[in-house]
Amino acid sequence: MKYRGSPSFSHQQADKIGILLTNLGTPEAPTKGALKPYLKEFLSDPRVVEVPRLLWYMILNGIILRIRPKRSAEAYETVWTERGSPLLYHTQDQTNAIREQLQQRYGEHVIVDFAMRYGNPAINTVVDNMMQAGVRKLLVLPLYPQYSASTVASTFDKLSEGLTKRRWMPDLRFITHYHDYEPFIEAAAERIERHWKEHERADKLIFSYHGVPLRYLKNGDPYHCECHKTSRLLAERLGLTDSEYLTTFQSRFGREEWLQPYTDETLKSLPGKGVKSIQVFCPGFSSDCLETIEEIGEENREYFIENGGERYEYISALNAEPKHVEALVSLIDENLQGWSVAKDQSEQLATRQANADKVKNQKLPYAKD
Repeated sequence: MKYRGSPSFSHQQADKIGILLTNLGTPEAPTKGALKPYLKEFLSDPRVVEVPRLLWYMILNGIILRIRPKRSAEAYETVWTERGSPLLYHTQDQTNAIREQLQQRYGEHVIVDFAMRYGNPAINTVVDNMMQAGVRKLLVLPLYPQYSASTVASTFDKLSEGLTKRRWMPDLRFITHYHDYEPFIEAAAERIERHWKEHERADKLIFSYHGVPLRYLKNGDPYHCECHKTSRLLAERLGLTDSEYLTTFQSRFGREEWLQPYTDETLKSLPGKGVKSIQVFCPGFSSDCLETIEEIGEENREYFIENGGERYEYISALNAEPKHVEALVSLIDENLQGWSVAKDQSEQLATRQANADKVKNQKLPYAKD
C-alpha cells in the first residue's frame, strides 16, 4: 500500500489542534441526478443496512435506485433554500459559531471545520486539508447526541478508512455520544420552554427520534436506551409527568419491525384518545433537515389533523442557537483536556528545522553511494 504523505510538508509548520464536526450529509441539489449517487453511498453503507451484501446489492441497484431518487428529489425541493440544504447550512453556522468561540480562547492554533458522512464536504478530504494545515491532534465530534452503530460507528469507519492510508496519523479523540450531557439537556429544555412562552403548552409533548430496526437493539445497540434517557432527563428538567410526554420513532422503511412506538401511527391514534393538541420536538437531530422540516413539520401534521387533531406544532431543532453552541463548545473543551499547543512556537520550529537540516546533510548509514 502507498501511504499518503504531505508534498508541502515543512518542518517550520506550526502544530495545531483540529476540531472536526460531522453530520449525516446531503445531496448537492434537489434533483434526481444529485440524489442517486448520494442515496447509493448512504444505502450502500453496511452499518446503515445490515442485510447480506449480495442480496442488498440487487435490491438497491435493481429497485431502490430506480425509484427513490425521483421521490427524494421532490421532497428535498420542498425544503431547499437560497443557501441550499438546511442540514448543510445549519451545520456550517454551528461550525462558524464554535470556531469563533474556540479561537477566542485558544488562538489560531485551533482549526475548526465540518464534514459529512455521505456527500460533501467529505470526511477524508477535510481531514487531509486539516493535516496539511498542521493539525497533529484531532478531536472528532459527530453531531448525533445518541449513539448508534448506523451513525456514530459509521462515521468512525469512514474516518478510519482515511487514516489507515496516512503516513502520519494525528493523535485522535472521538466523542461517541452526549445524550445525557447536562448543557445539551439544558439547551434543549430552554428551546422547548421558549416555544411554550410564545405558544403555550399543548395537551402532550412528543419526543420523536429517528428509528432503527428493532433487531439492532436486540444485537446490543444502545440507541434505544439513550433516546429514552434523553427524553426522561428533558421531562424531569421541564417538570413533566409521565402522562404529559411520549417517546416515539420516525422514518422507518422496509418490512421488518423497527423501534416502537412509531411516530406516524402514534399521531394518527392520539386524537381518538382525546389528545387534540400536540407539540413535537426531535432531540436526536442537532440541525433541522428534510426529516424534521418535511416529515415531522408537514407529513405528520397531516396525519394528526386528518384524524381529528386540532393543533399541531413542530418545535425546531437547536441548530446554531447560542445555548446549543455553548453546550457543544463546553463538550469540546472537556474533551480537549490535556491537549495544548504553544501560541509562540518560533523557537521550537527553528530547532526542529535545524535538526532536520543536519539529518538531511549527513550521510545516513543505509544510504547508497
